[in-house]
Amino acid sequence: MIFLYILIGIYALGMLFIFLYSLAQGHLLLSFLRSKKYMGDVSRPVPESWPKVTIQLPVYNEIYVVERLIEAVAKMNYPSKLLEIQVLDDSTDQTAELIQKKILEFPELDFKYIHRTDRTGFKAGALKEGLAKASGEFIAIFDADFVPDPDFLLKTIPYFSSNKVGMVQTRWTHLNKNYSLLTRLQAFALDAHFLIEQIGRNSQHAFINFNGTGGVWRKSCIIDAGDWQDDTLTEDLDLSYRAQRKGWEFVYRPEIESPAELPPIMSAVKSQQFRWTKGGAECASKHAKAVLSQDFPVGIKIHAMAHLFNSSIFIAILLVSLSSIGVWWAGMQGMISPNLFRLAGIFMIGFVIIAGVYLVAYFYEKRSFLRSLVQAIYMLPLFLSVSMGLALHNAQAVWEGLTGKKSPFIRTPKFNLESGSGLATNRYIKFKIPATTWMEGVLMLVFAGMVGLHIYWGTFEMLPFHLMLSVGYGLVFFSSFKAYGLGK
Repeated sequence: MIFLYILIGIYALGMLFIFLYSLAQGHLLLSFLRSKKYMGDVSRPVPESWPKVTIQLPVYNEIYVVERLIEAVAKMNYPSKLLEIQVLDDSTDQTAELIQKKILEFPELDFKYIHRTDRTGFKAGALKEGLAKASGEFIAIFDADFVPDPDFLLKTIPYFSSNKVGMVQTRWTHLNKNYSLLTRLQAFALDAHFLIEQIGRNSQHAFINFNGTGGVWRKSCIIDAGDWQDDTLTEDLDLSYRAQRKGWEFVYRPEIESPAELPPIMSAVKSQQFRWTKGGAECASKHAKAVLSQDFPVGIKIHAMAHLFNSSIFIAILLVSLSSIGVWWAGMQGMISPNLFRLAGIFMIGFVIIAGVYLVAYFYEKRSFLRSLVQAIYMLPLFLSVSMGLALHNAQAVWEGLTGKKSPFIRTPKFNLESGSGLATNRYIKFKIPATTWMEGVLMLVFAGMVGLHIYWGTFEMLPFHLMLSVGYGLVFFSSFKAYGLGK
């Protein structure tokens, strides 16, 4: 019986965490819906004199996208005498040659090529070294897979009219959203972050984060906050919290779009997800105590904790899914009162709230409601299933982040499929299959077996949950092996 109590306790705590997380998300949704001023273009007065801006392009082995990036930045509508472009290149392949050749095509622009042979600090280290040499008052940053709007600086710089504003972040959009089901599902998730979460937090002056790219910093803000640091895998989130803890204000503008490429294969998605979730957990360990001890309103602190620990949702999902098997079996044996199962149904409200957040983001700016509704009917359950299917992989990342286990910064491979470069010939795809992928296949079979037992015994309370887990782990497992097969 002691083991049963422990099992029920794990299940209940996991469901409670998911429920509390959903309440925070629901509050962000309410804040988003109330913030009508964020739904359109809010113009700012044109500065009397435009400031000097440094654009930083952190690059590491990007032969497929670096030329596209340089071409896009070269089209920036901004006085050339007030523009400095730093290419922060840590490459160890022919990317370096491509860059140096490409920038020669734009002699009228002030390109600064900075090449490091020692990748100390990875992206954070490159940005820090570039900042020390930057002549601009403001620093715009674009990753290699972005294609910035030519009017990006003209749209963002006016929002620094107040000296208190330290950073302006724009909304990511997606160059290859319709490439595959995988890219559509990623867009489904990212749109919720860039619409509901960022607007919901910013509208109530809660902590938001620079998303690593597609934003502009005031140089003095970066320096005042302690410069770029490499003790987490998400140097962007880390600097964001350090700056806002010192009183700097951040501005998020959803109407200013920054188009970028989505990873088209599961191995690349996993690489990106591992870095984001582990880095988020590392930042939680680094900043949570300090935020709670500072003189912020209670609501701001609550949202900061939800923000910093949001990646822990994957640990909760993993624990709930595994313990649900034992809970179901105990219920079948009459060891758990049916009333407890009914009481547990309250926690399902959390999943409804989370679903609502993603649906509102999905319908945002959709022209055809009926067509979008039909798409949402299959997109939402598929997205939730794949998110659950990534729980094992991401839970490992979160656990490592919370416990202080360090790992190197692993870049997400870029593809530029629109140019005709194929997946099979991409030299940056790694084909090593980790142990967690095999475990995802095992969990697919386990929860498929549970679905069969539910149907056989006529117990349908947990059937939808276990069905989504089986589908989710199956999609993640087979998609991972599909990526591996590209190298055959």
